Amino acid sequence: MSETVEVKVPDIGDFKDVPVIEVFVKPGDQVNAEDSLITVESDKATMEVPSPLAGVVKELRVKVGDKVSEGSAVVLLEKSGDGGAQAKAPPAKEEPAPQKAAAPPQQQPGTRPQPAAPATAEAPAVPAQPRTPAPQPSAAPAVDEAGFGRAHASPSVRRFARELGVDLSKVRGSGPKSRILKEDVQGFVKTELARPRGAEGGGLGFNLPPLQPVDFSKFGPVETQPLSRIRKLSGAFLHRNWVSIPHVTQHDEADITELEEFRKSQSEEAKKQGIRFTILGFLMKASVVALRQFPEFNASLAPDGESLVLKQYFHIGVAVDTPNGLVVPVIRDVDKKGLLELARELGEASERMRGGKIAPTDLQGGCFSISSLGGIGGTIFTPIINAPEVAILGVGRSVMRPVWNGRDFAPRLMLPLSLSYDHRVIDGASGARFITFLSGVLSDIRRLVL
Repeated sequence: MSETVEVKVPDIGDFKDVPVIEVFVKPGDQVNAEDSLITVESDKATMEVPSPLAGVVKELRVKVGDKVSEGSAVVLLEKSGDGGAQAKAPPAKEEPAPQKAAAPPQQQPGTRPQPAAPATAEAPAVPAQPRTPAPQPSAAPAVDEAGFGRAHASPSVRRFARELGVDLSKVRGSGPKSRILKEDVQGFVKTELARPRGAEGGGLGFNLPPLQPVDFSKFGPVETQPLSRIRKLSGAFLHRNWVSIPHVTQHDEADITELEEFRKSQSEEAKKQGIRFTILGFLMKASVVALRQFPEFNASLAPDGESLVLKQYFHIGVAVDTPNGLVVPVIRDVDKKGLLELARELGEASERMRGGKIAPTDLQGGCFSISSLGGIGGTIFTPIINAPEVAILGVGRSVMRPVWNGRDFAPRLMLPLSLSYDHRVIDGASGARFITFLSGVLSDIRRLVL
């Protein structure tokens, strides 16, 4: 004949009227000895009340929100055949060890958990021998590497999260007092699996709170437009570069008065050949001269971060504005081509990009990139480095203004330049020297042939 036992809250120290924050079982559930029945939480600790024996839950005596103390009834349990043996299994000499585990509730807020707490280990804590039925305080919540707040979850949820490899500091709790429930962990895993792989910023975890969704239609009419494939891909790529590379941007300007006069004098002849002769070709050739002078700009940081890969070729990427977003085709061997040849190749590449005829090889192998907004407007800006390159040149709209030449003010056409570089590879002094040298080359195009 089966025997029914009323399971009560065991000795939980000096705590009284502790609220029940989780109930793990319901009538009809089969439980084993040491399975958690409920979780209670005091001001200092979170504790799970385990079942002292195996059996079937016949009746619940508590619910979430109830307050319990030592001796309060938890469940009515119908013992299974071996329940008594399991209940008697823990030897008396094992009792002091679980009592030692009550120390963590005395820990002051903000202190790091002590290594002695077994439940803080990477793997779930599994007792080598049967334990007494006294509830165990939960492990102190984990602190993420960036030093953000502690996760608020029960030991069973922590164990579940460890099995799935989930960092609880990134999970938003929906339980009482923002407590993390098992359903929250499951929802987090589903969301992460559905997230586009490029959205994490190259694997960097900053543990920032997610942006909360906003129903903008509450404030007025809205229209939703899907992002183009190019914007989705480039957005993730740019985000990764921005957060993973320490950007520094150096600004300067170049006097391109003579350069522009020469360009205009040749533009009509180029037009007869079907070539649009723009300043971009001059910028590319001048960049090659500067890259030869400062080879660390024509390099990439090795994956281990211990060395530089110095390139002996000069392939320049040029940002092209298309209806579907920004793309950066690469013009190869710029050092071996003349200005007219570069202008023709740039025109052909731009036409392909805007027509959506983009091959993967068009966007690969760049050493240095140029983003020119001169045809649109603006002066200085901060272009984002096109990794694995270590620098990018931003170009604004040229403007005619008076410049002091040592005797008087003369009208000069000035071109704004913005050089962003990877500070892990290039220091500020080198950045200033590079952009000053580049400005000098553009101001005197005779240096292009040196």
